[in-house]
Amino acid sequence: MKKILILSLLAFSFSNLQAQAPSFGLKVGSNFSNLEVKDGASLDYITGIHLGGLAHVHLSRQWAIQPEVVFSSQGGSRTAGSLTNKFVLNYINVPVLFQYMFNNGFRLQAGPQLGFLLSARNKANSLEVDLENEYKSTDVSLPIGLGYLFDSGLGIDGRWVPGISQINKTGNTTTNNVFQLGLFYQFNNHK
Repeated sequence: MKKILILSLLAFSFSNLQAQAPSFGLKVGSNFSNLEVKDGASLDYITGIHLGGLAHVHLSRQWAIQPEVVFSSQGGSRTAGSLTNKFVLNYINVPVLFQYMFNNGFRLQAGPQLGFLLSARNKANSLEVDLENEYKSTDVSLPIGLGYLFDSGLGIDGRWVPGISQINKTGNTTTNNVFQLGLFYQFNNHK
C-alpha cells in the first residue's frame, strides 16, 4: 500500500511536466579555484577560464534541466620561498543541472558534473612539467549556483563547484574546489 501511494504521488507530481524544445546557448567566464588536500595544506587560489555551450529544456514553467559541455581551466598554487608552483588542470566538464526558475528571472541550479582531464601541468617560474600521469582521467563534482536571465537572452551565472572524487592517483586525497562567475547567452530564450 505504501509503495502504491508513493508511486501515485510521483506520477501526479510529474504529470504536469511538459518538456519543450531546447533552447541552446553559449557561456564564458572566470574560475577561481584551488585544490583541497585532506590532512594536508590546501593550495592557494588561481584564476582560470571556462567556456562552452548549453542546452536549456523546460520541463514545466518553473523547472528545467540544463546539460552543458564546458572547457574549464582550474587548479591551485603553492609558494615556498621564491618558488611558486602553479598546478593547472584543464578539463572538459559536463554538468547536468536541475533548475528552479522564479518568475522574476532568477534561477537556482544544482546537479552532478563529470569532468574529463585534458591536461595537467605544474608551472614553476620558467619551468613547465607535465603531470597528467599523476591525476585521474575523470572528476566528479556537485555544482550549485544562482543565475539570472534577462529578457534579451543574456544572463549572469555564479556557481560553487566542489569536487567529490579524489583527482590524484597517489598521496593525500585531493579534490577540486572551483568558484565560477560568468555570462551566458541563451538563443530562443524561453524565460
